[in-house]
Amino acid sequence: MFNFLNNNLLDSYFSTDMAVDLGTANTLVYLRGQGVVLNEPSVVAIRHEGGPGSKRMIQQVGHAAKQMLGRTPGNITTVRPMKDGVIADFTVTEQMLKQFIRKAHPPRLFSANPRIVVSVPCGSTQVERRAIREAAYGAGARKVELIEEPMAAALGADLPIETPTGCMVVDIGGGTTEVAVISLGGVVYANSIRVGGDRFDEAIINYIRRNYGIMIGEVTAETIKSEIGSAYPGSEVKEIEVKGRNLAEGVPRSFTISSNEILEALAEPLNSIVSGVKIALEQTPPELGADIAEMGMVMTGGGALLRDIDRLLMEETGLSVVVADDPSTCVVRGAGMALDSIDHPVGIFARDY
Repeated sequence: MFNFLNNNLLDSYFSTDMAVDLGTANTLVYLRGQGVVLNEPSVVAIRHEGGPGSKRMIQQVGHAAKQMLGRTPGNITTVRPMKDGVIADFTVTEQMLKQFIRKAHPPRLFSANPRIVVSVPCGSTQVERRAIREAAYGAGARKVELIEEPMAAALGADLPIETPTGCMVVDIGGGTTEVAVISLGGVVYANSIRVGGDRFDEAIINYIRRNYGIMIGEVTAETIKSEIGSAYPGSEVKEIEVKGRNLAEGVPRSFTISSNEILEALAEPLNSIVSGVKIALEQTPPELGADIAEMGMVMTGGGALLRDIDRLLMEETGLSVVVADDPSTCVVRGAGMALDSIDHPVGIFARDY
């Protein structure tokens, strides 16, 4: 009994519970009592010691690694170990997570390992969820609970998920778009579409290569998307000057592209998201559908920052659409709120078995 009390006291004094949104594009860390303390790209720069098949060393992670994208010498490669919201490279993900946890919560004398809540896509398989759980344990977690991204997003957006009223969440991340209907603290319907911010970037790269014969990189595509990207035709046409490599001549060239062209480039991935939302509405029980018709849907995730994407969904579905406050941190803030229930892992937490 004495040992049990001592352990609990030690935990409360020296352990820091944290929530992690292990995303395809960005990883965010939330510390209990402090809020979001880390928001960095899920990018790792790896140095190869020697030739092919030699030892790999982590050179940089996060912002420093992202700055190296497309600019590295032969012995350094930049990788994104998460793909479509799940782990593509287990070893690199574990090392990346370990460094992010250490950066967010530097180890102290007598400090206990943290308890962690990690968000996962609702469409992830048991194997994928187990891989994320094991990566968190490998990064030094003492206890790990998983929470599905739409549930975390709804918590972070302050939706009344415990009431018998239907809430609809559309969470557009880097690798996936999660569409879910939540009522009475549980997910009534959920669907994970493998379309997100990365597909937007790919669509812009392919459009420019096809129409201008110029190759641009991921960082440039992301800049174009954030500067002039739009999901719905607007009265104002924006332009941006872009530099890339001319494929025919093999030399750098600059050109100007407009927001209307980017709108055309993004048509296919945006249509996939609209289709996913419409399918969710078709599958929703009538009573909850009536609630959604009255309350509308809430958009979260970094993809919700794309200009006029709420207007596109509004026009396509006829429902009111609201973008949550600070949508890119909704999932990690919701996972942070779920830390209060980590000692009683029922209801809102996901299972991987």
